Amino acid sequence: MNKIMFTILRILDRHKEPLCSKELAKELLSYGIDLSERTVRYYLKLLDEKDMTRVNGKKGRIITDKGREELNHAFVSERVNFIISKIDSLAYLTDFNLDTLKGNVILNISFFSEKRSKDAFKIMAPVFASKYVMSDKVKIAKAGEQIGDVVVPAGCIGLGTICSITLNGIFLKAGIPVTSRYGGVIEVVNGTLSRFTSLISYEGSSIDPLEIFIKGKMTDVIKAMKTSSGKILASLREIPIVSLKEAVNLTEKMVAKGFNGTIVFGKPNQPLLDVPVGVDKVGMIIVGGLNPIAAVEESGIFTDNMAMSTLFEYSRLQSFNEALSAFLFR
Repeated sequence: MNKIMFTILRILDRHKEPLCSKELAKELLSYGIDLSERTVRYYLKLLDEKDMTRVNGKKGRIITDKGREELNHAFVSERVNFIISKIDSLAYLTDFNLDTLKGNVILNISFFSEKRSKDAFKIMAPVFASKYVMSDKVKIAKAGEQIGDVVVPAGCIGLGTICSITLNGIFLKAGIPVTSRYGGVIEVVNGTLSRFTSLISYEGSSIDPLEIFIKGKMTDVIKAMKTSSGKILASLREIPIVSLKEAVNLTEKMVAKGFNGTIVFGKPNQPLLDVPVGVDKVGMIIVGGLNPIAAVEESGIFTDNMAMSTLFEYSRLQSFNEALSAFLFR
C-alpha cells in the first residue's frame, strides 16, 4: 500500500457505483494527485491482485471488504482528519427532507452474534424508547443481507441506527453550518445532562470517538435507563450565534417529526457543560445514536460497530418495535 492506492480505496469507498480509471483520475485531482488513466489502471491492477478491489463488468472497479479493512487500518497519519472529513462529506450528501420524511439519512451499522440476538434486542428496547437516541427508526438484517452497501457477516445480525450526524445534514440544508467538535461520555443525574466525563476531538482522531468509548466500556446506559442517572454517549457541536433562533425552531420541528433525542443548546460565547466554544459560536449537545449498542456491550455481548457507515433511505426504516416484530416473524 502507498498513499495513492490508499486514496483510490478512499474514493471507491465513497461511491456505491463502480468507477472507471477515467473517473478515478478526475477524482484524484481533488486530492492533489495528477495521474494519467494508464497509471491509474496500473494501481488498480495492484489493488486487484491484493483483493482490495474487483472488476464489476465494464463499468469499472468497486472496493472489496478486504479493501475497506485496509482503509480502516492503513496510514494512521492520513486518517487523523478522516473522521471530520467523513462527517462533512456525509452531511453534504444527506438529502433527507424533514417535511416529506423522505431522502437519505446516515446510519451507524452494528453487528452482534445471532445466538445472543434475543438478549441484545431485550437490552436495547428501553434505550430506543428513551430520549437517549436521536430516533427509534432502525433497519435489522440477517447474515448475507445488506444494509445500504454493507453486507451482514455470517453468524451475525446487523442493526442500522440513525447517526446523529444526520442532524448536521438537516441543518446544512436549512443554511445552518454545524461544526462537530467532540465525541464524549456525559454523566446524567436525575435525567439531566450534568457534565462530560470524557472527550475526544473529532479533528484529532482516526477513529470515531463513540466507538472507542463503547469498547472501553466507559458508559453506563443501562443504569441511566433504570435510575435516570448514569453515563451516555453524546457529542458537542457548534453553530454560529446568528443562527441560534432558527436552529432552535428546526430542532422543535425535528421533535414533531419523530426525532425525539435530547438536544441541548448553550448560551452564546459561553462554555456548555464546562466545555469552551469558539468566538461567536453556540454549543450544542446531541445524544449518540449508538447508545443502544453501548448498553449491549455493557452486558458483555460483543458488538462490531461502524459509525457513520452508510446512507440509507429514511422511508425504508421502521420503528424499533415494528422492525423487531417483522424480523422475528420472517
